[in-house]
Amino acid sequence: MSHDPSRLQAAPARQQSPSALAFLSRFFAAESAGGLILMAAALAALLVANSPWAATYFSTLHIKVAGLSIEHWVNDGLMAIFFMLVGLEIKREMLAGQLSTWGQRALPGFAALGGMLVPALIYVAINWGNPQTLSGWAIPAATDIAFALGVLSLLGKRVPVSLKIFLSALAILDDLGAVVIIAIFYTSGLSISMLLASLAVIALLVILNRCGVRKLWPYLIAGALLWFFMLQSGIHATLAGVILALCIPLGNPEDEHNSPLLYLEEKMHPWVAFAVVPIFGFANAGVSLSGISPSNLLEPVPLGVALGLLFGKQIGILGLGALAIRSGLAQLPQGASWLQLYGVALLCGIGFTMSLFIGALAFPGAPHLVDSVKVGVLLGSILSALLAVVVLMNAGKAKASN
Repeated sequence: MSHDPSRLQAAPARQQSPSALAFLSRFFAAESAGGLILMAAALAALLVANSPWAATYFSTLHIKVAGLSIEHWVNDGLMAIFFMLVGLEIKREMLAGQLSTWGQRALPGFAALGGMLVPALIYVAINWGNPQTLSGWAIPAATDIAFALGVLSLLGKRVPVSLKIFLSALAILDDLGAVVIIAIFYTSGLSISMLLASLAVIALLVILNRCGVRKLWPYLIAGALLWFFMLQSGIHATLAGVILALCIPLGNPEDEHNSPLLYLEEKMHPWVAFAVVPIFGFANAGVSLSGISPSNLLEPVPLGVALGLLFGKQIGILGLGALAIRSGLAQLPQGASWLQLYGVALLCGIGFTMSLFIGALAFPGAPHLVDSVKVGVLLGSILSALLAVVVLMNAGKAKASN
């Protein structure tokens, strides 16, 4: 691995092609617009949950369809599609994108590590001594890239493209960390027979990949079976989406239309950005605010989540990011200032989708704690977004005046 800053700066420029740039442009457009729709869905959920239709909203989520509640289908079914897209992004970026070399991984890698560790430590410090709430330590460790890029899109050209690339790379590594956390810490009641069936399907997917099968339908059929077996195994079913994605062949990344992975990713993006994630947001952001007082916000769960997102993210991301830059492992994103990097660190305090998802896993059968998580996530995310906008707008003005 080279520590030469000039080589690190040149690496992305050498690997970008017109096809890759066009793909990246469509990616940012979909994520930004999807983030705005997600904001609207979250707001709608809050309004409905605090309106005369609240009883209908909450009872609808518990209606059983094919043995599972609608809420369960959203969180285990639709979110498997979301995680599949996350897996496709991770594989593409690791093999042929912004994370394909160690030099390119340094800054977002250090930042993502800090952005997961410090929020978790803040939550643990606040909830220390309470085993029931302590299991939510991973809730503030997540970043919602759709929400974050949606906020960035409101700032237009005040934010350089290099910062958007940095944010997307950081969020992808953050998602990878969340996937590992879910697999290790939020798995229980394993069924050995279903686990063996899952392993058999995974072996089949690997064989398909190794044999050079490029048709998508065999992978998708095997992926559906994998989802079912993992749902019954005790391992969270959404991980089936990630495993399936990692087995989809990339092919030639410069030939998008003949790459199974890039083709599938392009087709999935609008569905995930404009349907899957907003539906998840609408189903999970609804929390009744009646009876909630300022003192409730100081309870360990909402306080730990909110402070973890608001302060943990900015301290961890900026702190370890600065360490990588000062040690010569990485450079500031091209055309960006330290103040803009701090603004993006604040923006990563928006933990909406993945934080709500982990919150539901951390407190099964404890709806009052899940509601506390929602309050903490909403509070921490909103404050982080507002502060990030103020900082990034001022940073843009400062750069323009110089």
